[in-house]
Amino acid sequence: MTGRRAGRPLVPAYLSTGGVTRSSRPQLERLSVLTGSRLPVPAGPSAGLPAAALSLLDALDGGSLTVVEAAALLRLPVSAVRVLAADLIDRDLASARAPIPPARRFDPDLLKRVADGLRALKHH
Repeated sequence: MTGRRAGRPLVPAYLSTGGVTRSSRPQLERLSVLTGSRLPVPAGPSAGLPAAALSLLDALDGGSLTVVEAAALLRLPVSAVRVLAADLIDRDLASARAPIPPARRFDPDLLKRVADGLRALKHH
């Protein structure tokens, strides 16, 4: 027995970013939506991308994920995925958009008036 917990990645998160620690863009939020670009994805070690970045591109192929979903899928900390995603965005291999804001709170008075109106229609 090695003492390693099952499911834990073999490579520490700070190494998965390939030494990239910062980006020129503002930090991505946990719920920022990532989308892969339609550009051809560089293949193999010659691409100059860490394996985790290539895995992220593969996960984004044909769809979108939030930063936190990508982190869960890749089994990496959100902070590492933020760095990887920002680097991919800087290379025009992915894009990100702000999280969808929560819906505005409904007006309880308006809902009460609608319900009262519906009840009145039902009784006529």
